[in-house]
Amino acid sequence: MRSQPSTLLGGLTPAEFLKQYWQKKPLLVRGALSGFRSTISPEELAGLACEPGVESRLVIQGGKAPGWKLRHGPFRHADFTRLPPRRWTLLVQDVDKYLPEVGALLDPFRFIPNWRIDDLMISYAADGGSVGAHVDAYDVFLLQAQGMRRWDISTAPYPDADIPGLELKQVAGFEAEDSWLLLPGDMLYLPPGVAHHGVALGDCMTFSIGFRAPTQAEMLGDFAAQLTETARRGMQYTDPNLMPTEHPGEINATARARARRLLRAELRPSDEKLDIWFGRYMTESKPWLKPLPPARRCDAANLLARLRQGRSLRWHAAVRVAWFDSKQGCHLFVDGMHYPLPRVLAGFARALGNGRVPEPKVLLRYLRKPVARSLLLEWVNAGLCIWVR
Repeated sequence: MRSQPSTLLGGLTPAEFLKQYWQKKPLLVRGALSGFRSTISPEELAGLACEPGVESRLVIQGGKAPGWKLRHGPFRHADFTRLPPRRWTLLVQDVDKYLPEVGALLDPFRFIPNWRIDDLMISYAADGGSVGAHVDAYDVFLLQAQGMRRWDISTAPYPDADIPGLELKQVAGFEAEDSWLLLPGDMLYLPPGVAHHGVALGDCMTFSIGFRAPTQAEMLGDFAAQLTETARRGMQYTDPNLMPTEHPGEINATARARARRLLRAELRPSDEKLDIWFGRYMTESKPWLKPLPPARRCDAANLLARLRQGRSLRWHAAVRVAWFDSKQGCHLFVDGMHYPLPRVLAGFARALGNGRVPEPKVLLRYLRKPVARSLLLEWVNAGLCIWVR
């Protein structure tokens, strides 16, 4: 796959694209998906934005200061009948989690690790619709699905716009370095930090494939929370050899040393502990997208029978799966949970993590091991794995 030129990448191989463009510079690809047609209509997108729990926004550009109005969903169908004829945009996040046929569009991008892919956002804009010039902190592929959109970009640094009442994150003083008109099937890749401004020319729809890029602060915050959870409950500050003091307000050197030792016992995690935390963190799904258990539970006999009949399982669209090898065996991560596996099941972890629909024959080979059988049954009954119809 790494060595095959790809129309999606303008004739580059995935390896060439990653070396020359990924997180380095923009790339415009004409006809990235020739003949592409959206699998979702504007009406269906609006209907999805009315569903509880679906993350959606409406951005309306008007004449009064600050010039932009932002509304968050879920919306009512009547909200769309009251919109102006021009200059508004509907944005819906995680469409791939709700519509499997749309989620299939992510498959060509899986030369980038699955755990780095965040979501497929779809925006529908009326003529002149935009969200203003802004900067994203993550990589994004902007695929034109319907109609036309003009993209202006600039690699220069820009300060955040300081406009009273502005709810959108925009940049100030934007000036375009390049400008392109994208037609259906065209795609623009933008690395983090590139300012861009998209404007609809007539009604249009754009698919945005975004990637997870947590900040250092977010990662530290999550790891600190885990340290707090796993810190040994019995450890607390003690001073059994305390001596009388002549200065009641002083924190003396002995007390400070005790506190340092207590904290450093947890603040020096091993590489393995950090690696396991990272695996859990990068595979955890958004809380509101967590799968629900199926109405009927499956037992081991039924699981094996279905697989022997050639039935396939697929991961729920919101579930991320990843793995890495270690000296002791293999570490598997499913939806933020950690499963240490013996080396004999390393192939099982790879089969689960490298494909969204693992081969039934491959699964059956590893299900001879009770551990593997128990885990797969657990995931099926939790709704993390779903039978393909």
